[in-house]
Amino acid sequence: MSTIYGYARVSTTDQDLTIQREALKAAGCTTIRAEKVSGTSIKGRTELRLLLDFIHQGDTLVVTRIDRLARSIADLQSIIIELRQKGAALRCTEQPVDTSTSAGKAFLDMLGVFAEFETNLRRERQLEGIAAAKERGVYKGRKASIDAERVRELHAEGVGASEIARQLGIGRASVYRVLESATD
Repeated sequence: MSTIYGYARVSTTDQDLTIQREALKAAGCTTIRAEKVSGTSIKGRTELRLLLDFIHQGDTLVVTRIDRLARSIADLQSIIIELRQKGAALRCTEQPVDTSTSAGKAFLDMLGVFAEFETNLRRERQLEGIAAAKERGVYKGRKASIDAERVRELHAEGVGASEIARQLGIGRASVYRVLESATD
């Protein structure tokens, strides 16, 4: 007996999964897994991994849109290969994707290219915005999380790198970086 699994994803915790869940239920999904995590990588997506581990021959994985599943061609192809090896299909509710057909496979590849392109454009715009903010003197970057002065003080008192790291709750490599920057 084949099962229709649904997968819903949003990128941030303040986004809502309700519309995706309803669309997946309407598509006949008997099991729906959802998560609030970035789609730029499949790493760390435990609900997706769970579905991919449990899907079997004849089953179908349903998503509302392909960008809910993957935002890079490499990740999308990896997921598709895994589904194909297991004899499972992929279907989208809002896009004509059905990997059980040749046209569906071709359309899937095109959507994957556009999803990755969109991600790359967003990243470029973000970097351009940061560069412009730096030029205006507005962007200062992240505040230092390490008290470099305290590291130097403890080191001057003869405290070792491991103990400094333990006392300040930082990594030993961070202690060495601070100490090396002081000698430059």
